[in-house]
Amino acid sequence: MITPLIVLTILFVPTLIAAAIARRTTAYGAINLGGVLGYSAAFAFFSIGHFAITDEMVSMLPEFIPARRPLVYATGLLEAGLALTLLPKRTRRYAGLGCIAILVLFFPGNIYAAIHSVGPGGHQWGPVYLLVRAPLQVLLILWGYYFAVRGQGFRSVRRELAAPTKSKGLSALHHHAEGRNGTVY
Repeated sequence: MITPLIVLTILFVPTLIAAAIARRTTAYGAINLGGVLGYSAAFAFFSIGHFAITDEMVSMLPEFIPARRPLVYATGLLEAGLALTLLPKRTRRYAGLGCIAILVLFFPGNIYAAIHSVGPGGHQWGPVYLLVRAPLQVLLILWGYYFAVRGQGFRSVRRELAAPTKSKGLSALHHHAEGRNGTVY
């Protein structure tokens, strides 16, 4: 069950490094870039799995699916392509949407693998693995939306927190709790 820990490490390490850099500079976009780099690295990691442990990946697919091995290779290439197209800003949004689509479309394969206790990364634990996999899947989808599709990362939050307020104390807190139309949340 080490694979989810590897994925979390791949996601968070570049983001935390970027956050540390952004904290010391005015490079607000650094955190978003760290999030994108982590997401890209995660998809590169997923892609490598399709070629390094092909037999285990093939076992995750039901027998009725034709050409399972070529499908595993093709999806590995797709994930590698998405990992690369996350890097340029001009393709990042579309790659992020592609990554989210892949995560949603591949999840039934994870359910099948967990129910049948086959495949790599913890699927051998059976359906209990879905208690780990499902939240990880949700995190990956939200991560992709937040850093690649939306593309703001923590930049907008930091900008709001760094904005000067009219006064200190409770009124400053009130100022940060106001929405754009003056509604207090």
